[in-house]
Amino acid sequence: MDASGSGSGSGSGSGSGRAPITLKDLASELGIHPSTVSRVLHSTSDVARGAASSATARKVRDLARELGYSPDPQAKSLRTRRTRALGVIVPRLSDIVLATMYEGIEEAAAENNYSTFVMNSHDSTDEQRRKAEIMLARRVDGLILGDAHAGSDLLPDLRARQIPFVLMNRRHPGFPSATCDDVVGGELVADHLWQAGHRRVALIAGEPYASTALDRTAGFRQRWRDLGGELPDSSVIWSRFDTEGGRDAAETIVGQPGPAPTAVFAVNDFAAIGAMGTFRAHGLTVGLDIAVVGFNDTSLAAQLPIPLSSVRSPMFQIGRQAMLMLRRVINGERVESVRMTPELFVRESSAAAPLDESQRSLAS
Repeated sequence: MDASGSGSGSGSGSGSGRAPITLKDLASELGIHPSTVSRVLHSTSDVARGAASSATARKVRDLARELGYSPDPQAKSLRTRRTRALGVIVPRLSDIVLATMYEGIEEAAAENNYSTFVMNSHDSTDEQRRKAEIMLARRVDGLILGDAHAGSDLLPDLRARQIPFVLMNRRHPGFPSATCDDVVGGELVADHLWQAGHRRVALIAGEPYASTALDRTAGFRQRWRDLGGELPDSSVIWSRFDTEGGRDAAETIVGQPGPAPTAVFAVNDFAAIGAMGTFRAHGLTVGLDIAVVGFNDTSLAAQLPIPLSSVRSPMFQIGRQAMLMLRRVINGERVESVRMTPELFVRESSAAAPLDESQRSLAS
């Protein structure tokens, strides 16, 4: 490719031995400068595209289509210093929440002529950094990080190196993020359980390094106090976000001395499902003896034998928003964090009022 920007394409005849069509070929055929052809076919700027008349631009596009011109991605990368590839790091893509967010990223990326690839960090800070460096070595234009940890030193390091990135799913003060409004989600659950008549509750709070856990827990606890309720620290159980973590947390709740809670809020659907299994093993009927509410409203929640009440997070839209925000960061624009509105869906697991002690005796 020379200084005029003439790159080669993989024209339709290249498979039969014909040389690929180049920008110079198109320019020579039309009697115009190669730079004009390049602006028409390659520029993403309306101003640059407008430098050629609409009639000329139409002729360029028609001839390119007729001759089967397509740009050489490597030549374009050298010309723009961009690969139009984005790296995405998530704790684990087997998590349906993160997989759904990634689908949103992919859709928005395709609409904007970007490609994406994703790697798992397993929520390890060492793996986060290692995977980020692998992606940067592949010259991605930017990163979407779905696994931010409180106190992470990776984020300020990326900023110091002027690497474009945004956060998704979890937020971190001072860095642009696309998330659910997790504080509001916790408040919705507190309002629901209070209005249903519950006064003794426990909380399966998730991992303390994740903003999703911290914000959902904080939103619930503050609203519960505002309503007049009490929630001692012993009733807040930190746990993993998976079913095993939920089972273990529920065992702790069941084994605590004093009056048992009538309701449990788990900040993740899978933890809620694990807790439901523990309660069943202890002879409790979810929705009757104890109410359970989850978070994210995954597709599984409504299909359980006892459908799970859950706060719906707009997972797909969060992924789309993260990609669109990153595109703006790459273009040098300043972006603000976005928190999307959650919605509570009440189902059988928490729809009934709590039993009083006489009712519990009869039920047992």
